[in-house]
Amino acid sequence: MSTTAPQEVDVLVVGAGLAGLHTATLLARRGHEVLLVDRRTRLTAAIRTTGIFVRKTLDDFPLPPEHLGPPIRRVVLYPPGLRRPVILDSARDEYRVGDMGPLYLAAARAAAESGVRIALGTRYTGRGLSTALLTGPGGTTRVRARFLVGADGARSRVARDLALDRNRHLLVGAEEVFAVPRSDEVPAFHCVLDPSLAPGYLAWVVNDGRHAHVGVAGYADRFPEGMREALQRFGARAPGLVGGGRPEAVERRGGPIPVGGLLRRISCADGLLVGDAAGAVSPLTAGGLDPCLRLSEHAASALDDALRTGRPDALARYDGAALRAGFRGRLLLRRALAQVRTPTVAAAAFPLLRTPPGRAAARRILFGDRSFPDPDPVPGRP
Repeated sequence: MSTTAPQEVDVLVVGAGLAGLHTATLLARRGHEVLLVDRRTRLTAAIRTTGIFVRKTLDDFPLPPEHLGPPIRRVVLYPPGLRRPVILDSARDEYRVGDMGPLYLAAARAAAESGVRIALGTRYTGRGLSTALLTGPGGTTRVRARFLVGADGARSRVARDLALDRNRHLLVGAEEVFAVPRSDEVPAFHCVLDPSLAPGYLAWVVNDGRHAHVGVAGYADRFPEGMREALQRFGARAPGLVGGGRPEAVERRGGPIPVGGLLRRISCADGLLVGDAAGAVSPLTAGGLDPCLRLSEHAASALDDALRTGRPDALARYDGAALRAGFRGRLLLRRALAQVRTPTVAAAAFPLLRTPPGRAAARRILFGDRSFPDPDPVPGRP
């Protein structure tokens, strides 16, 4: 271990996904010294998310349009067997799929331009009495940070070291990304509800006319043949969804997806959690990009207060238990979906989706205006 004096920063952010990058950038723009570390040597490596951005995110955050695919207005819901799907069309652009590698690089450039120090190929290995330990190309170094931010994914080591809540309810997903030939097909988000393919969740094809993302997700212990095999079986059954034929995959992705809702205890006097580490993923849709950005703004505001006032207890208002109430309905629907264990049960639900009330409920979930709940206002602030 290095015997040199530890580096000193205001905030150490662990994890350079969108949540970590956004939190770090906001803090640096407010004048704080921020070090952001990630164990990857390239931000374009080991991408886990499909990269689906919903309309509320596109409206509220300045994402680079050149790194977004064509807009999607159609969702197609398939029962087991892929017969008689329910087609829902919106009058508005509802989804766009991000080219996540370039988006991460653009976010990293914005962070660096704001003053964030970024150290790639650097692993957070633990927390001592007063310093964090980092292992990188030059060996092990110590960093003394006033606050530690865990943006290190669904199985967060920072959460463990800060004795905060950890994700217990996880799906696991696998996806292949294909370049597709241009065609006259309407860009669409295809969702297949079949527990034999995706137990407890769904299989999907997101085809925006440039790329098709073909994936499955579900509870790991319910895949009788293994997830990769389920993905191959689904891909073989649904070639028409990707524009005909199966070209060579250009990218493969996968990883855990927290679906237990926002964790209750996501902050303490020493730091906080953001993104997947905080469970900021919709329990029902498993969408995590919108909540990760919104929760990061809450986190940066709370950290800014704590840094400026010198009062670590300012982080107490970053309260997962209070925000969690906004997920109550989706948590109930998650429990219901988890009980759908056979294709027969899934197929039996589809007649309801074909009724006007069923279609209206599906449209509210898929095309609704709800987003991550707002926190309570800070006392003394407008």
